[in-house]
Amino acid sequence: MTDAYSISTWAGGDGREGLRALLAAYHLRTEEEKGVPVPGVADLPERYRAEVEDPGAAFERDIVLVACRDGSAVGCVVLTEAADGRAEIKRLWVDPDERGRGVAGALVRAALARAREAGLRSVRLSVWRWRTTAIALYERLGFTVTRSWDTRDDLLCLEHPLR
Repeated sequence: MTDAYSISTWAGGDGREGLRALLAAYHLRTEEEKGVPVPGVADLPERYRAEVEDPGAAFERDIVLVACRDGSAVGCVVLTEAADGRAEIKRLWVDPDERGRGVAGALVRAALARAREAGLRSVRLSVWRWRTTAIALYERLGFTVTRSWDTRDDLLCLEHPLR
């Protein structure tokens, strides 16, 4: 990642619209990839719409990291509240115009560092099988395929040990 980017913990107020835009893009793209495109945020399933409309409430127990360039949010990732010694990475998204510059890797490494600081034993995630670029990134960063905890078809579950 170049010096032009910074990663910080989203505190709820500042940058809310930038985070909302990133989450909206993530969910709209995901629905499209699943074969159920929706025209806008209002048409997303309730759970996902709630994240976009009020990320502070949706992620109140989680750590939300945002990558910014020149004061604008260009990427995000959520590290969920720890349970049983591990947390989960969710909602990794980088603006398509910013991809290929190391932003996603820097966001995941920052989330892993937070999990280590918290003394967690591992971080896990699930990713759609067709997101091969994301899977390759996760594997480069030390995630390995593990037994699935999610019953949805086409999801691949990975875990990264921290100890």
